[in-house]
Amino acid sequence: MTKKQALGRGLGALISDAPATDSRENTPASAPAPVVVSVEEIDVALIDTNPYQPRQHFDEEALAELSASIEQIGIVQPITVCAGNDGRYVLIAGERRLRAAKMAGLKTIPAFTRTADDQGLLEMGLIENIQREDLNAMEVATTYQRLIDECKLTQEQLADRVGKKRATVTNYLRLLKLQGEVQKALIDKQIDMGHARALLTLDQPKLQLLALKRIVDGDLSVRKAEELIKTMAAEKPAPMPKPMLGEPEEYLRDHLINTMGLRADVKPGLKGDGKIVISYNNPDELDMILEKFDKFKE
Repeated sequence: MTKKQALGRGLGALISDAPATDSRENTPASAPAPVVVSVEEIDVALIDTNPYQPRQHFDEEALAELSASIEQIGIVQPITVCAGNDGRYVLIAGERRLRAAKMAGLKTIPAFTRTADDQGLLEMGLIENIQREDLNAMEVATTYQRLIDECKLTQEQLADRVGKKRATVTNYLRLLKLQGEVQKALIDKQIDMGHARALLTLDQPKLQLLALKRIVDGDLSVRKAEELIKTMAAEKPAPMPKPMLGEPEEYLRDHLINTMGLRADVKPGLKGDGKIVISYNNPDELDMILEKFDKFKE
């Protein structure tokens, strides 16, 4: 059950995402044109979460605090939804408020209702959440990439949509090239964007992870991290020692070559391991090799 409310000028002035006119007036021709229809009290049970929500992590303690605030003063800022099928609604923005309202026991919640097709819903959901929510840097990067891939936007168009410089969008997208452990450290706030951008200059995964450990263990500032990474990038790695053949390997190789007539090599590893390689050029040579080994079974 929903109930429409009149939106007074005073309340409208306090709510930043409640335009008084059709939002298409200031929207580029190539962009979706969502329209704010009304503010309604909507049954929370009728609202489905947005499948395009970029936020992956919700702080339970922060939700509990927001829920306690809602119990005291109610919902200060309406959520934004889109009319769905069978009288239901799809959430576009405000999942934290919706979750906290449910925790507080509210049966209805004030919501702006917008119109949109599937493509518009996808783009609105991603852009509104990325602008309004406190997403971590990796969630922002992933959302930017989804907007490019799924909404067929160029980096220039994306920058216009989210109100950022092209260079800012590019820097976020580059975070997706970081090693998984580095991305996790960024999500967990062990490092920040400055550290991450510096780590991107190390193209070797092992060096990237080694630098990350030194940054976290030493609690290095971005400037100190940049100095460390510059030094690491300039250092040439020591050459790996070449494994030497021991007496058993030499005997085995000589036996395979001289006694059995095989094109063979014995390649020892650095930890007592190794492998034996026997080469052949065609099926006939393979049959001859198998025959030689069969003689040892007789």
